[in-house]
Amino acid sequence: MDTTVANTGTEGKTWGGGNKPLGASYGKLMMWFFIVSDALTFSGFLAAYGFSRFKFIKEWPIADEVFTHVPFLHGQELPMIYVAFMTFILIMSSVTMVLAVDAGHHMNKAKVTLYMFLTIIGGAIFVGSQAWEWATFIQGDYGAVQTKGGNILQFGEKVMVDGEEKFKRISIDEFAVTIASERAEHERKNGLWFVTEETLPPYSVEEIYKGLEANSNILVRNQIINDEGEKTVLSREESLRQIKENGKLVVKGANLVVNEYGTSLFADFFFFITGFHGFHVFSGVVINIIIFFNVILGTYERRGSYEMVEKVGLYWHFVDLVWVFVFTFFYLV
Repeated sequence: MDTTVANTGTEGKTWGGGNKPLGASYGKLMMWFFIVSDALTFSGFLAAYGFSRFKFIKEWPIADEVFTHVPFLHGQELPMIYVAFMTFILIMSSVTMVLAVDAGHHMNKAKVTLYMFLTIIGGAIFVGSQAWEWATFIQGDYGAVQTKGGNILQFGEKVMVDGEEKFKRISIDEFAVTIASERAEHERKNGLWFVTEETLPPYSVEEIYKGLEANSNILVRNQIINDEGEKTVLSREESLRQIKENGKLVVKGANLVVNEYGTSLFADFFFFITGFHGFHVFSGVVINIIIFFNVILGTYERRGSYEMVEKVGLYWHFVDLVWVFVFTFFYLV
């Protein structure tokens, strides 16, 4: 039997093309594989959001009316200001990461340490801001009534702003009438010891109706967007009729079941997609902290390479890029 083996000159080399295919090390190549797979995951989520967004285009919440909060400026409606600040911080953290990678190429430990620290601070600010935004979104602003068909009815009055008539939202806390006969929430301490129930709504539909009836200036608007790009304001008679005949549940804030700003599908996507991205950013901050301490300890200085900083930098730039798409889909479109 002929046992001759051909010598190709590639023995012992990965993929038969050297140990750095495409000029990248194994670690960097695997990071690129992960980024591509994760990009496909986010693409699927955003495609599903886009499909739902345009399927219910007449009922989708208006972003300028949802994301209006800024910390320490309570009572002021400043649409998109804080979201723009969050985006700016995240983009700047990507800049500091680039500078850290460049400093690593020059084996400058002091600059790598500084820029990694600034990147961590930027990421932490973003994660904290997103947590605050979630809390504000869950807590809600004005409250609304959900109809039997699942639509959301909001309350307000028409006012003149710069010579133009506008609809100004009014909180249900300002006009709802408390009815003493309403039952208390069933708890273990005042009912069956082994039974409890979900938290009751802040008001009943009857209390909202009584308050609406007593305030002739208050009108109702539904979640249907008209040709002017604004939600449809109902007449006084229609407002009373809708609450009396179709009112089912008083809602305050947003969760995976109800959403005072509009269709609950918006809240479902918001929590899932921004939460998934926030988890990526949080993970990146944790990884950056680990790399940061390794830089301080001189681990990469002894190795003679800061490639680990470059690899985590690829991941960080990826989550920053994903946020640009999330920001565009949720806040701008």
